[in-house]
Amino acid sequence: MTKRLSLTAAMLFSVALAMPAFAQETAPDAGTVVATVNGTDITIGHMLIARATLPQQFQQLPDEVLFPGILDQLVQQTILQQSFDGELKTRIKIQLENERRSLVAGEVIEGILAGALTDEAIQEVYNAEYANVDPGEEYNASHILLETEEAALAVKEEIDGGADFAAVAREKSTGPSGPGGGSLGWFGTGAMVPDFEAAVIALKPGEVSAPVQTQFGWHVIKLNEVRAKSAPTLDDVRQEIEAKLRNEAVDARIAELTAAAEIDRSGSEGIDASIISQFDLVE
Repeated sequence: MTKRLSLTAAMLFSVALAMPAFAQETAPDAGTVVATVNGTDITIGHMLIARATLPQQFQQLPDEVLFPGILDQLVQQTILQQSFDGELKTRIKIQLENERRSLVAGEVIEGILAGALTDEAIQEVYNAEYANVDPGEEYNASHILLETEEAALAVKEEIDGGADFAAVAREKSTGPSGPGGGSLGWFGTGAMVPDFEAAVIALKPGEVSAPVQTQFGWHVIKLNEVRAKSAPTLDDVRQEIEAKLRNEAVDARIAELTAAAEIDRSGSEGIDASIISQFDLVE
């Protein structure tokens, strides 16, 4: 008796092991039906699109929470949809038209972008804008900021007499860099206001400028060092280049299609622009 039970248990166990493999021969896909409501199918695809439109805070919920929640929502929406026996309001019809237009246009854009972002195109833009262009120079400077020209002239005279620039900056500069000895670190062209930048460029390393006035006050500037600015690597600017290529590709295709299309905007002539706020027209 014991042997028969053991044999039966073994057979059942072997069948149980085989069943999952048999059941999973066809993996679920977007067309897999997960529920049917009065003959209307709800598929994995419906659930995936529903999830993609959820607010970000809900998309971060665990899958085991989202799955039943989204399915419940779709079932309820289907029941409500099936219970509707009236005429759709104008705003709903128009919204559906707009939604279809937007989705199809987005699909066209995806196709345009697929051909635009090639490695060759990205490299070509990089070479043209960065690799083969002189990136210019960077400057390392310090300054002492003062409220009046007289004070700036006195500081200039003090430094010309042998005073340590950093020590004077810590003592007398009214700017935020004063406690750091007036150091501004490294910067390129365009980083400083024009008059300040021009004074820096005119100096040689180690030289101290005459007082320079800007909207911030009076500056006594010391140029510490100059170096050649290094070009960014391709990885540094890849996202910037990709955005440029995307915009150019889409703009070019839209311009091409627009030129070939028959577009008549005469219906908009003479219409008061405030009508765009009269939402009651589509109720």
